[in-house]
Amino acid sequence: MTEVDSAGITDVGKLRKANEDSYYMDDDLRIYVVADGMGGHRAGEVASRIVVETMQDKLNQEPPNADGEDLITIDQELSSEASRIMAGIHLANQAVFTLAGSNPDYKGMGSTVSAILLAGSRVVAANVGDSPIYLIRNNTIEAIYTPHTYLAEHAKLAPAGAKPLGQQYAHMITRAVGIKAAVQPDVAEVEGLPGDIFLICSDGLSDLLNPEEIKRVAVNYKPKKAVKILVDQANQRGGRDNITIIIIRLAGHLNGVENQPSEQ
Repeated sequence: MTEVDSAGITDVGKLRKANEDSYYMDDDLRIYVVADGMGGHRAGEVASRIVVETMQDKLNQEPPNADGEDLITIDQELSSEASRIMAGIHLANQAVFTLAGSNPDYKGMGSTVSAILLAGSRVVAANVGDSPIYLIRNNTIEAIYTPHTYLAEHAKLAPAGAKPLGQQYAHMITRAVGIKAAVQPDVAEVEGLPGDIFLICSDGLSDLLNPEEIKRVAVNYKPKKAVKILVDQANQRGGRDNITIIIIRLAGHLNGVENQPSEQ
């Protein structure tokens, strides 16, 4: 089993009155989830909390529930771990959608979700919405999630030479948990290597720091300090939104291979 060093943090930021982000992490079960809620009357706060609580309940099931209660069809090509995380997202979608339909104050509420499940040396990443998931390896950073925004989807489908959409479309999301009766997450599986760093965050961080700036902090500091530094930097740049970050460092396999940050 891979040794893990991780930390998470959430902060209201400088301008918002309430924190509509939620997160959940469990190093024993190797589960890490960030949700960024949306909706009036504090409904975003409710939606994101339902997402992380529902996924926590689902992913904590030991052994994984196989009696069909999820009421969904999972892609047979997915690994069992990927199927579990996808089932958790689908159940969260059902829970948010049902509550939104039963309470006028919560009408139209929803949430993004980005999650990682470590399964041995494999890393399963799944998302709905635009909360980033990054992999930092060999001093490079790459996105391992699929942003569900009008800007990203137009860029993917537009013919060569087509005029790109303006930045006002960057946060107009095309998918969210709880908005519709069904949702389609995207999932990716990668092989984790000693020294890899995985980072999940809400756009309160990624809007204000670019990937290279995020990488620099994550590489040079241990997770517990790195998440605090990143929140401070986002707030110094205006803190326009809630800020939530989870950092997971694969410190090494049990054969003694280790990769430590250069600073504490």
